[in-house]
This record gives sequence, C-alpha cells and structure tokens, in this order.
Amino acid sequence: MNNAILLGLFSSLFFAATFVLNRSMSLSGGDAWWSAALRFVFMLPMLYLLLGMQTKRSAVYRAIRQAPIAWLLWSTVGFGLFYLPLTLSADYASSWLVASSWQITIIAGILLTPLFGQAIPLRNLFFSCLIVLGIILLQIDNLRTLSLRESLYPLLLILLAAFAYPLGNRKMMVLVGNRLTTQQRVYGMVLCSMPFWLICMAIATTNSGLPPVSQVSQSFMVALFSGVIATLLFFKATELVKHNMKQLAVIEATQAGEILFTLLGGVLLLSDPMPSGLAFVGLMIVVLGIFINGFSTKP
Repeated sequence: MNNAILLGLFSSLFFAATFVLNRSMSLSGGDAWWSAALRFVFMLPMLYLLLGMQTKRSAVYRAIRQAPIAWLLWSTVGFGLFYLPLTLSADYASSWLVASSWQITIIAGILLTPLFGQAIPLRNLFFSCLIVLGIILLQIDNLRTLSLRESLYPLLLILLAAFAYPLGNRKMMVLVGNRLTTQQRVYGMVLCSMPFWLICMAIATTNSGLPPVSQVSQSFMVALFSGVIATLLFFKATELVKHNMKQLAVIEATQAGEILFTLLGGVLLLSDPMPSGLAFVGLMIVVLGIFINGFSTKP
C-alpha cells in the first residue's frame, strides 16, 4: 500500500509538470497553439515504442478501420478540444490557478453520466460541490486583479476542456469496449487526433512562425512527464491495489497533490504570485473536495 501511495504522489508530481511548463512557455512568449500540438506530436512516437509488439499496434489499426469517423471525432474532442483550450488558458492565469480550476472536470464527468445510460451519482455530486465552491473563491480573488473579461475567458476555456476530456474518452471507451488496453486506446486516440494538431500547427506557423528550441524542448518534457511517465505511474499504483476499493480510493485521492505540486513549481520556478488568503482557502477547498470525492465513489 505504501508503495502504491508513493507511486500515486509521484504521478501527481509529473502531471503537475503540464501546468508549470505550459505557463513557462507562455511567459517566455511561446505560441500556445505550438505548445498544445507539440505535446501530442511527441507523444505519438513515445506511445508507439511503448506498445512494443507489432501485434498490439495492429489491433489498434484494425479497430480504427472499423469505425474511422468515430475515432476521428471523439479523439479530437477528447484530446484536441481538451488540451488546446487548457494550454491557451495558461496565457491568462498562473499555473496553480489553472491546475485548481481544471479540477472542475470531476464535476463535468459526473454531469455527463446520463449520456452513457446511467444515473447521476448524487453523493458524488454533493461532495463535488466543494470543488465548485473552491473554484468560485479562486475566481473571486482573481477578479481583484483582472477585469471580468480577463477572468472569464480562461475560465470558459477550462470549462470547455473540462467537459471535452471525459466526453471524448468515455465515448472511446464505449466504442472499443474490452478489445483494446488503455495504452492501445490512448495510442489510437493520439494518432487519430493528428489532423487536428496539424491544423493547429498550420495556424501557429501563420501566427508566429516556427517555435523556438526552448519551446520544443519544454513541449517534449510535457509529453514525457505528463503524457507517459505520470500516466504509467498512476496506472501502476491503481494496479497494485485494484482489489481493495478503500485503498484504491486513497490512490485516486493522491491526485489532489497535483495542485500543491503545481503551486510549489509555479511559485519557486516561475515566480507566480502566492495565492492570497481567499484564494488559498479556495485552493484548499478544491483539494479537500477531490479527496472526499475519491472516497465517496467507493462502497
């Protein structure tokens, strides 16, 4: 159990790299369209190599050929309409504000449940209201230094990302069923989202030219740290305790560490402002909401 907790915490540390590095690229003048696209461009060969055997990749290609339109659509929603808005929001808010506001995706996932033939889990929805309260406090504090428009724009981007991510991923899970592993499904989704990312790169080239070397290297780190290492660590942690629902809840709750690691990284590495009293209370409420929500899903 202790090993699983450590793996869960380390995964949240690597997931936090997304928010810190995206903010770093934004502060250095990097085009957010490049930052978003390059992550998935780098993830593609990484996942290709991780799958290893040709037979595993062949199974992915067969699944795509059976329903190409659905793969293209939901991969674009689940990855494209998730990560591009999330990356764009880094131009307008500190890394810890984006990371904490992003947790509204937990509520989005709950609200999308009826689309998949199930009732909304009211207990989860109740506890998730803590997350909403925390985010409201964060945004109220944000309004003290920014105009209403400057505060609402990144929040709307995060809301789009928060609904697109669970919608696209759940649609794909329904589509493939048990025919593919998680790694195979993610590889197929990255592959099928490439047309979207090629369009993003064309827009970025028109707007700002080619990306600087520093942005390319940081995008590579995002792909490696968040797209590969964090995901594998989290899957391994859940695998270790998958037969114990209480322990699994603890591992899922470790993802609240993502916010705290982002806060530390943003303040120490990027000189992000420390959250004020109200914002800090909001941030802690979000963390508490994630923690309680993780336990409320288990019997």
